[in-house]
Amino acid sequence: MTIQDIQTVQELLATPKKIAIIPHRGPDGDAMGSTLALYHFLLKQNHQPIVIAPNEFPDFLAWLPGSETVKIYEKDKDNCTAILKDAELVFTLDFNAFHRTGEMETVLEQLTVPFIMIDHHQKPDDYATIMYSDTQFGSTCEMIYNFISFLDQKASLDKTIATCIYTGILTDSGSFRFPKTTGNTHRIVAELIDLGVENTVIPTQLFDNSSYDRLQLLGRALQNMKVIAEKQTSYITLTQAELNEFHFVKGDTEGIVNYGLSIKGIVFSAIFIENQEEKIIKISFRSQGNFDVNEFARNHFNGGGHINAAGGKSEESLSATVAKFEELVHQLNV
Repeated sequence: MTIQDIQTVQELLATPKKIAIIPHRGPDGDAMGSTLALYHFLLKQNHQPIVIAPNEFPDFLAWLPGSETVKIYEKDKDNCTAILKDAELVFTLDFNAFHRTGEMETVLEQLTVPFIMIDHHQKPDDYATIMYSDTQFGSTCEMIYNFISFLDQKASLDKTIATCIYTGILTDSGSFRFPKTTGNTHRIVAELIDLGVENTVIPTQLFDNSSYDRLQLLGRALQNMKVIAEKQTSYITLTQAELNEFHFVKGDTEGIVNYGLSIKGIVFSAIFIENQEEKIIKISFRSQGNFDVNEFARNHFNGGGHINAAGGKSEESLSATVAKFEELVHQLNV
């Protein structure tokens, strides 16, 4: 952020305001961690913030402080629309294009109040008054820490805000394993732990909180895994019938795509999940090294994200989508 940007934000926040805070559809740990960290920070600054998520967030994030206050647009469209239209300022966190909010897109496009974007994805759309967008960061939560620091408000950081920030950094860094985890990331985490973050408890709440059905679904996913050894690629499929068999709930497939990368020699992994309700195939891509799954997702599957982590979708059948993927993979120079 430039000095002028910081001054503009300080002016916008100088008097109490009604503020809407928006994560992307299908919010993950970084989206919920960053929005709730900002929510608690703005409360301490005497504002009236409300987090409005486009749809439900996973149950394994429901312990986050303040999660019970989050409004779900899909469950209460009229009320959430009224809140958005009444807002004097809108923050969009962990995404950079309105279409990432699903049905909320139309409402957001109609708003005339200032927008502040805080995000670490590539190719941001030009809708925000203030755009703190930087792909060098591994998480939006790390940027929220910086944002609070830029405003000279580090004294406002407490255990609650720190817990939310830590959660997003931990999840989006792959438990500090991904390439964008820097020395500065660890220095920030050290400060958060000094503020009281329970760093030995949070991983258990996030990763060791599975249902029996979820583990059975994971087992089926691993059975379905295919490997294209000559292209250092693996992929997993899950049909709607398989999701139903194991009583799928939101969040159950989180992280399954990463198992492909645990195979020796594999650098590109994908998962294809059938969603009959939306009539699409939801896709996640992961890679190691220099293979750019963001470019792959953008070029072929109406998606995008980061170099090593991206998402996409297909409106073709599961079998047709997988056939297209296999054909593309055989053309790659992985």
